[in-house]
Amino acid sequence: MHQRAPDPSLPNTVLSKDIPINPSKGTGMRLFLPRCALDSPSSKKLPLVVYFHGGGFILCGPRNNLLHEFCLDIAGELPAVVASVGYRLAPEHRLPAAYDDAVEALHIIAASSEEWLVQYADLNTCYLIGSSAGANVAYHVGLRLAESHDSLAPLSIRGLILHQPFFGGTKRTESELREVNDPMLPVGVTDLMWELALSAGANQDHEYCNPTVNGGSKVLDKIRALGWRYLVTGCRGDPLVDRQKGGREGDGGGGKDGDINSVEDLLVGANGGGDTDLVKETATTEGGKEEMSEVVGKEGKGQKVQVGQHWADKEGNLAGEKKTA
Repeated sequence: MHQRAPDPSLPNTVLSKDIPINPSKGTGMRLFLPRCALDSPSSKKLPLVVYFHGGGFILCGPRNNLLHEFCLDIAGELPAVVASVGYRLAPEHRLPAAYDDAVEALHIIAASSEEWLVQYADLNTCYLIGSSAGANVAYHVGLRLAESHDSLAPLSIRGLILHQPFFGGTKRTESELREVNDPMLPVGVTDLMWELALSAGANQDHEYCNPTVNGGSKVLDKIRALGWRYLVTGCRGDPLVDRQKGGREGDGGGGKDGDINSVEDLLVGANGGGDTDLVKETATTEGGKEEMSEVVGKEGKGQKVQVGQHWADKEGNLAGEKKTA
């Protein structure tokens, strides 16, 4: 157990361990397993949640204290086996390094003999979740793997949850102009993050940054054909909220059949509360409640599912409670 010792008397105790992905790259993941799985080894296997952290592609990792605590909550509350994936950071490793590392991690998971994955995780029920830059990673990994889905067998992706995805573009949106000097994530900071993350000379209309260029990716049609769930959440008061709407609208309107939801339907908690509170509220609103429970494979109405994180600096110090990058 990392960060805090488990109390064996508590039924919701969550255990964790680190396993390598690619030692030559210095990448690894942290696995989280609810104690209930150990106590009931004959019970049904748990869904697998693969989580990608935020940090503007330049900060944080699975060992970050806040990210660790967040993944404990996911694993214990769903319950689920959680794999918090680390990826190489910019500017030393610019995009698509993070996407490459994330795809590699999923292939490692699919072929792993790790006991927690083999005995307790239902690889056929896998969800990709990301916050901010991690949501950008989940989005692009989803696009890649939708075209080669069979290569992951026996792992099968069932859905994507993009929480306040970190997107950009050369033309300022209304929300960016309105919140240009936001005290927690000013637009100048996001510009710098993209300058450090994208390849030298690329601008923010690069496909890694702007999902709406050229009408959006046609691979979203493949995602729908595969039956994946696709959920985008956002927050009023976030300078990037219009980008998050664009991340949905880049599908060319394909969300009308209900398998891709508009971020506008899930906006709650204007300018207040942490990301965890945001998603809790989302899970108790009509539409959001059903989607959150369905996407993560939970039965029943009103299940509160936490898929948010607090923004922290590289040392893990809390810097705010509304937005991630």
